[in-house]
Amino acid sequence: MRVIVVGAGALGTMHAWHLVERGHEVVHLEREPQARGASVRNFGLVWVGGRAEGPELATALRARELWGAIAEQVPEVGFRADGSLTVVRTEAEYAVAAEAAARPDAGVRGWELLDADAVRKHNPALRGELLGGLWCAQDAQVEPRVTQRALQDRLAASGRYTFLGGREVREVVGRGVRDDRGELHSGDAVVLCTGAWLGGLVRELAPELPVRRVRLQMMQTEPLGEQLTTSVADGDSFRYYPAYAGPALEALNSAQPQHPVAAGHRMQLLLVQRADGSLTIGDTHEYDQPFGFDVVEEPYTYLAGVAEHLLGRPLPPVRRRWAGVYAQCVDTAEVVHRQQVRDGVWLVTGPGGRGMTCSPAIGEATVTEMGL
Repeated sequence: MRVIVVGAGALGTMHAWHLVERGHEVVHLEREPQARGASVRNFGLVWVGGRAEGPELATALRARELWGAIAEQVPEVGFRADGSLTVVRTEAEYAVAAEAAARPDAGVRGWELLDADAVRKHNPALRGELLGGLWCAQDAQVEPRVTQRALQDRLAASGRYTFLGGREVREVVGRGVRDDRGELHSGDAVVLCTGAWLGGLVRELAPELPVRRVRLQMMQTEPLGEQLTTSVADGDSFRYYPAYAGPALEALNSAQPQHPVAAGHRMQLLLVQRADGSLTIGDTHEYDQPFGFDVVEEPYTYLAGVAEHLLGRPLPPVRRRWAGVYAQCVDTAEVVHRQQVRDGVWLVTGPGGRGMTCSPAIGEATVTEMGL
């Protein structure tokens, strides 16, 4: 089969990966020379621990398995099974971690409750004041700014993959598409993975799409000068990820209201070290449109302070700051929105912040559902 894949972010590239792996030919179109959206503006986290019980957790676990297999073929993606630590600083946060670690599915998620000494044994760079942490052995990371390109390079070596950058798709024609140069790309099926681009052709094909856009801010420092042996989250992550819901979280929200800056920007701290030693730090969540066109300094200052508290040292100078926008299902319990919009034409969008984590499993499921 010859399949036209539109969109070269995490979702589009993983759909192309599974199609080529199953012996099909792929023509891959991207409106930018290379993907520049949320797929490269993220932490590169393969984040399993915080996923909601049910389809979301199952998808993340399958994706974690696939990431390990893909990394064996494409080591350039920078896959590191380093796990994560959600570090707690108060008794109320510790209670949430303890409740999570005692759940029946804690072993499946790789959760383990640690005291302060055990946290520092896992990650000696965490020298600040803390009570303990929730260790997640299943969590991992890749390098977001190079992963899609590395996968595409490996696909090209198959002889059954063609990447065409700088091609914005304007029209679906049968089981093919016409781009903004007027060229028709015909195939046996089309997969549209257009990310946060929800207007234009996407709106024409799916006018009642149950997907919204979410904006986030992040930053990256100069190299830390020492190894951060795990990814790191703070106690506010309990408020954001659905897996931690329960009596202890309700007590945390009641007894320890979120800091006004964190609450105002719907924030948690996530901290990941890149291959060059720099730190990616975030993030915020903005839902009300129109989004601002500038980045706001207040959340950066707050996040830097939390990171410095956990590390027990000043951060290196900030190298860059940026904002990104991703597509999220309005019903956040939905892992992704997958819809056949025309005969042989599929639209896949809305994974939200799960895109980098879950894209291998989402792509696999789509290709299977299409009967390919």
